[in-house]
Amino acid sequence: MSPIEQSEQLNLDNIRKQVSEIRTRGTEERSGDQQAGDINAYARQIAEQFRDGNQTPAIILGQYRLFEFLSLLAVGLTVLFFETVPGDYPFPTKAAVTIALSALAVVFLQVSDAYQIPVLRAPHHFPQRILAPWVAACAATSIALLPFGIKDIHSIRLLGIWLAAGALFLIAARFAFAYAIRNWARNGIMERRAVIVGGGEPAKELIRTLEHQPDNDIRICGIFDDRGEKRSPIMVAGYPKLGTVPELVEFARLTRIDMLIIALPISAEDRILQLLKMLWVLPVDIRLAAHANKLRFRPRAYSHVGAVPMLDIFNKPIRDWDGVAKRIFDVFFSLFALLLLWPIMLAAAIAVKVTSRGPIFFMQKRHGFNNEIIKVLKFRSMYTHLSDPTARNAVTKNDPRVTPVGRFIRKTSIDELPQLFNVLIGNLSLVGPRPHAVLAASHNRTYADVVEGYFARHRVKPGVTGWAQINGWRGEIDSDDKIKFRTAYDLYYIENWSLFFDLKILLLTPFRLLNTENAY
Repeated sequence: MSPIEQSEQLNLDNIRKQVSEIRTRGTEERSGDQQAGDINAYARQIAEQFRDGNQTPAIILGQYRLFEFLSLLAVGLTVLFFETVPGDYPFPTKAAVTIALSALAVVFLQVSDAYQIPVLRAPHHFPQRILAPWVAACAATSIALLPFGIKDIHSIRLLGIWLAAGALFLIAARFAFAYAIRNWARNGIMERRAVIVGGGEPAKELIRTLEHQPDNDIRICGIFDDRGEKRSPIMVAGYPKLGTVPELVEFARLTRIDMLIIALPISAEDRILQLLKMLWVLPVDIRLAAHANKLRFRPRAYSHVGAVPMLDIFNKPIRDWDGVAKRIFDVFFSLFALLLLWPIMLAAAIAVKVTSRGPIFFMQKRHGFNNEIIKVLKFRSMYTHLSDPTARNAVTKNDPRVTPVGRFIRKTSIDELPQLFNVLIGNLSLVGPRPHAVLAASHNRTYADVVEGYFARHRVKPGVTGWAQINGWRGEIDSDDKIKFRTAYDLYYIENWSLFFDLKILLLTPFRLLNTENAY
């Protein structure tokens, strides 16, 4: 390795080491006097164009796998229904074999990379990747059935018809899907939205490289750079510079982007780290463009956009199908909890109504996913004329604003149960960092001012319960350390998320709520 390569390798190692420290420590810096929410009018206009969510390629490809499985199963069952012959095995056994063959075919197609975008865009260039797995799945199934008497389960004629019908379906479906992909790419339905951080010649070279990728699914939404026009012109390769990096943080919260690509050389270590300290709080993938670096690592060190290599710095937490699985988890257990707890909720609603004047429910604005403002539903626990929608003044022990019923439902967390409806609506999750009121403060300082990197909690949806809560960090926040510890536990949860982790937290929550020491 040459001295230059050794130097760049050392720079990359230093970046990765310090990125790890950023994950643990977390910082959020703002330049000058610019406050959160500041963004120029042009950038805001562009952000509005990308405000609606889009379907990522991973989600669409997953849906297509399911479509092919169900379609091959339907073809097989149709053939089985019309061509079945009397035998020793009943129809359900034959149907089970049909299901197994359909699943095996999808597995073989996956192994042969038949679900890659280039193959799906141009199926006529890759017929062997489509037909060979299907033939192999049929052959493997036939061999597996030999000990059981294949003629009694599926006749040779029936298997031949299914083989031909399945092959015709795969080819026809793939050509139709290729047309759909091209159409979706043009209409922006199937794309990954990216912002380039850093302008000038490196950004121009990156954009040109991306544009020449035949299977590029990246839509560049703009460029952000702190440097002046002499070093970073306002227009790069036809894309506008929308603002500075602090403005990018707000831009990413107004719109739906998937990726930040830093167009700087690895040797610019200090500048890269400065950017990461501001950007890591966002729920997006952060990549360092490596197309112009002479140093090359092992293939597994890179992710790719087409053929353009990228070094992975941060990954969006709970992405693609993980997000779908978590949503299914939330809906299922929320409905189960409502069916189980509705008598308690009804009793609480009656008690709140008959013991004090005012509405049953209380709505409060809180920070949600990506720092968005959401309205969280609770049973009212304070006297109406003394309520504090902003939560500027935290509830303390024996707080005179809290009603007698309110004191009980707060201690037992019954006041939080209406948030199950927030989960069904979709702006809360069952498990996640607890959402705090917009103006919540510790000693007259907002939590973001107390804890560096506080907004990194908002890279996932907030939850009704969370890792911090079951570890004793619930109730009044009367010291800076309490919000620091809560944030540390929340970040640990985000970095180590799994459905099993969610289930563990959910099951432990009722037992940990028995500790009411800090709940007022």
